[in-house]
Amino acid sequence: MTDLYLNVALDTPLDTCFDYRWPGHGEPPQIGQLVLVPFARREVVGVIVDVRTRTEVPPDKLKDALDVRAQLPPLTTEWLDLCRFAADYYQRPIGEVMVPGIPKNLRVQKTVSLDRALKKLAKTAFPHDPAPADAPVLNAAQLEAAFAIGNADGFSPTLLYGVTGSGKTEVYLQAAAQVLANAQRTQTEAQVLILVPEINLTPQLENNVRARFPGVPVATLHSGLAEGERLSHWLAGHLGHARIILGTRLAILASLPRLKLVIIDEEHDPSYKQQEGLRYSARDLAVWRARQLKIPIVLGSATPSLETWHHAQSGRYRKLELRERASPDAALPRIRLIDMERDKPAQGLTSTLVSALKLRLERGEQSLLFLNRRGYAPVLACDACGWIGNCTRCTAFMVLHKPENRMRCHHCSLEQRIPKSCPTCGNVDLQPLGRGTQRVEEGLQQVFPQARVMRIDADSTRLKGSAQAAFERVHQGEVDILIGTQMVAKGHDFRNLTLVGVLNPDTALFSHDYRASERLFAQMMQVAGRAGRAGRKEGGNASEVLIQTRYPQHPLFGAVMAHDYDRFAGELLEERQQAGVPPFMYQALLRAEARELQTALDFLQQAADCLLHPGITINDPIPMTMTRVANVDRAQLLIESPSRPALQMFLKTWMAALRAMKTRAKWSLEVDPVDI
Repeated sequence: MTDLYLNVALDTPLDTCFDYRWPGHGEPPQIGQLVLVPFARREVVGVIVDVRTRTEVPPDKLKDALDVRAQLPPLTTEWLDLCRFAADYYQRPIGEVMVPGIPKNLRVQKTVSLDRALKKLAKTAFPHDPAPADAPVLNAAQLEAAFAIGNADGFSPTLLYGVTGSGKTEVYLQAAAQVLANAQRTQTEAQVLILVPEINLTPQLENNVRARFPGVPVATLHSGLAEGERLSHWLAGHLGHARIILGTRLAILASLPRLKLVIIDEEHDPSYKQQEGLRYSARDLAVWRARQLKIPIVLGSATPSLETWHHAQSGRYRKLELRERASPDAALPRIRLIDMERDKPAQGLTSTLVSALKLRLERGEQSLLFLNRRGYAPVLACDACGWIGNCTRCTAFMVLHKPENRMRCHHCSLEQRIPKSCPTCGNVDLQPLGRGTQRVEEGLQQVFPQARVMRIDADSTRLKGSAQAAFERVHQGEVDILIGTQMVAKGHDFRNLTLVGVLNPDTALFSHDYRASERLFAQMMQVAGRAGRAGRKEGGNASEVLIQTRYPQHPLFGAVMAHDYDRFAGELLEERQQAGVPPFMYQALLRAEARELQTALDFLQQAADCLLHPGITINDPIPMTMTRVANVDRAQLLIESPSRPALQMFLKTWMAALRAMKTRAKWSLEVDPVDI
């Protein structure tokens, strides 16, 4: 019998795969199977990426593979190619792409969890009835969009550009139903993948999907699942049982052998970009995967990213538009600006906003106050000596969390008790500066003691299931005034909400980040879209959005008031083109961190000087805006090129040179960075 050698991808920091000898017992292994192998002093699970009859590794260096997970069909060639592309494009080891995307219970030595999960799936009945149940009647624009998407042939990237409340979800569901029905007619099998940007949006979507497709098996994939649940849902996708798969960004790396349609909801959302380890964009990988499989993909948003908008304007993507809200009597909310220089706020609320809240309480309608800053106050200060509560480990303030009697750093999680007096001068009259959601909640309870006020942010929803329970209370009408961060700004369909108040949006107007205005506009339009979705107009008063600002003349607010994304995006694209930034330039960011800032800067300077780079711009190393986090100093080096292929060629050669350098700095590379 010919000796076989397995080339196995492992989740290691090394940029190689490893060869193992197949001991010869059992069925011959296949590419794409999971295999248990010895590595260092451990036994780990990897993915077989090649099976060979020869190896260049000396025989005395080879180890035997221990066990192949033969219970599972191999991962497909298409899935392996997707992982190879991601590893190649984002300059990461192949194993770092493949292995973490596989459920943890498949990566342990014991196979009990796998056997149990497979038996459970085998006992589950999976009827295949793609006919939608109780589908609402779509308007003409929705019908056109659903038909175009559901009957698209081959790779067909589509921007579904629809105002908030225009019924994009209904288009997704009816297009998905069409794809499943077409597959049934041709006696083939199909899977539909729908991605949302955040975990807290999955329960509402899952409920809609299960109600619409009562006979179709659905799987959900996100990091909030228990390991047993994740294994069960991943297997349902990998084995082809699940016909509709819902998830967050990690679901794009799931094994889905019968994938026929991909939908990216709120495609503009920065949450689709992974910020640790493999820093991939789920949206971009989804487009590549659709092209690879020659299937349609839908990118849906009321405020598309400028990259996607540019592709649509240039004809690279098809654009389908939903210009009106889906409910016949639901108009877009009226947006008004409140000049805080004229209407001075008390408790963070202007008299205009207080009056509007009072009116909604009298009508029995709900209101939402949006403030993207959690905690009680951003900082605690002493008026006597100027002391400010800084984090001792970061270049950041300690955020005051009054209900917990704590000061907390939102960057390194350092916590301290609130001091009873100034640590510098002993003054007992310490003052909170600024407002977070906790302080606004306190102020509201004083102004409206009879109102049912609820706060939804990362602090109030730490426990598993608490966010879903909180949103359910809002939907059931048990809340009069909702206060929240970006968690409440998108995707939620609050049927009785007619007023949105936006607090303190001004800081983003003067950010050094060139993406700040794009994000602020999207945020304003998304949160404004929570109002008036059911078309309530009692007494002739439409829903409204009140924005408190000290800069009412700023052109961004003018575009928001007019609901005019087209003009705003066009002007912003012109600015980007003149400035030479994405989407007209391609970027990579090399970050370094060390105990001393100079160590990081020295490494980055050495990196900048180590390779000739015609056609590539390497900027000077600089400290990051948040220079110190958890007692580690951080710096960055920006690399730019007008050509994506030229940048990729440079990065491949450059990364080899960087790995050969000796440095005490820890470094990482991000391709297509979203935060600079």
